[in-house]
Amino acid sequence: MSPKLRILAASLALALAAAAPAAHAATSPASGGAAVAWLEANGDADVDRAFTQAKTEKKPLLLYWGAKWCPPCNQLKATLFNRQDFIEQSRAFVAVHIDGDSAGAQKLGTRFKVRGYPTMILFNPAATEITRLPGEIDAPQVVKVLQLGLAGGRPVKAVLADARAGKKLNANEWKLLAFYSWETDEQQLAPEQERANLLAQLARSSTGVDEETTTRLWLKALAASNEAQGVQPDAALQKRVEALLASPAQSRAMMDVLTNSAPELASVLAPDAGPARTKLVAAYDAALAKLETDASLSRADRITALQARVDLARLGQPKDAVNPKISPALQQAVREHAARDDKEITDGYERQAVITEAAYVLGLAGLWKDSDTLLKASLAKSHSPYYLMSYLGNNARKQGRKDEALQWYEQAFAKSEGPATRLQWGSNYLAALVDLAPQDSGKIEKTASQLFNEAGQDKSAFYERSARSLQKVGSKLGSWNAGGQHAAAIGRLKSQLDGICAKVDTADQQRATCEALIKAPPKKS
Repeated sequence: MSPKLRILAASLALALAAAAPAAHAATSPASGGAAVAWLEANGDADVDRAFTQAKTEKKPLLLYWGAKWCPPCNQLKATLFNRQDFIEQSRAFVAVHIDGDSAGAQKLGTRFKVRGYPTMILFNPAATEITRLPGEIDAPQVVKVLQLGLAGGRPVKAVLADARAGKKLNANEWKLLAFYSWETDEQQLAPEQERANLLAQLARSSTGVDEETTTRLWLKALAASNEAQGVQPDAALQKRVEALLASPAQSRAMMDVLTNSAPELASVLAPDAGPARTKLVAAYDAALAKLETDASLSRADRITALQARVDLARLGQPKDAVNPKISPALQQAVREHAARDDKEITDGYERQAVITEAAYVLGLAGLWKDSDTLLKASLAKSHSPYYLMSYLGNNARKQGRKDEALQWYEQAFAKSEGPATRLQWGSNYLAALVDLAPQDSGKIEKTASQLFNEAGQDKSAFYERSARSLQKVGSKLGSWNAGGQHAAAIGRLKSQLDGICAKVDTADQQRATCEALIKAPPKKS
């Protein structure tokens, strides 16, 4: 689920404003009991003070960017930030938390090149980025990767440069590359379109150093490939994957790639329907079934393994199929798994991470009624019910219930909290209105006007995620008025936006971003 992106913490801005910012235990990114001494960063000054502290104390700095509603962020709260070994390890670094809805969060997102929630970046005491930690691997592996970064100290960018130049790396440096969070790289190390071939090059170069590391690099390369670019698996690579799927220990070690990239891996390894794909999918499904019941994995990881099984069952079917051909046995397994998680989970963070995923998997398996029932029953138990409302809207939309979908999207926007989150949810609602009810010009104009007003009150509105939300609004309004039939409404919105843009700072292209949101309607001849 990526959304890899999202935890809301209690504000410690007053503590950070002190001349010497001592660490305070923040219970928001960690759940209960002893906690990591997170420093809340709401702007550049807060982060700069934290870097000064890191330099003075000669400690690395771990920056964590998240949001309250984000399921993967809640998963980190439920399984990583509350681990005793992680809490103890945190004493070796300065821990900084950026809540995506805090006042300066989106500007900080631009500064550190972060977009997706969650993103975790480790810096050395001199404020140079060492590595980005993967949030999708299980908690014990995250701890090990963090230890690699703390022990090595060499920036992954320098390690990668040496690897590409053919210089010798030690085993830990190869692991740092293999476990680097390429998904949140934001093109820091390589453009996305070059990632598959780069990972394949690294996999070849790592041969003989550490088989597990080499296999991870190959899997990452395959997952990033497609028909147009990347790896064309040969017999040796096919054999490597077959051996991996047949080994419970190896599959467990590669759990994150196998579960998060199942359809991509299967499509690259067996692009055409036939005996080869059938054999591969059977072996893959057997490996995933073991992961789904592996008690050493978190519930979130286990439900992701189940989702991967459904993804494989849908291979060759239309991606938007509402009623896919799924075996009754697999559908029943999905029902039972979701019901078990719903019954057993009591922790609020874990529920946000797992139940939303369970509802998604139910829909993916064509069990829409079960998905809706689970989501509705979970609304009162969620600290971010608007996230679940969006799922209910998506469910209704996929089944053609337009009015119901719009009602859920509207409720989700109304209940959403935090400036960046409200712009994101509002842009989603506006997009749904344009797509599903383009004739409702009054509501479309009113919603867009409300979003522009809220943006004008938020100094971070024209940075990062918030800027992209507003650009989505502008784009949808443009398509809505493609024939000029809503020129009057667009003209009024443009006038409103001009007044807002005039007050926006010109630094960092903020005003230019604002002014580009809506094009003035053509004048009538």
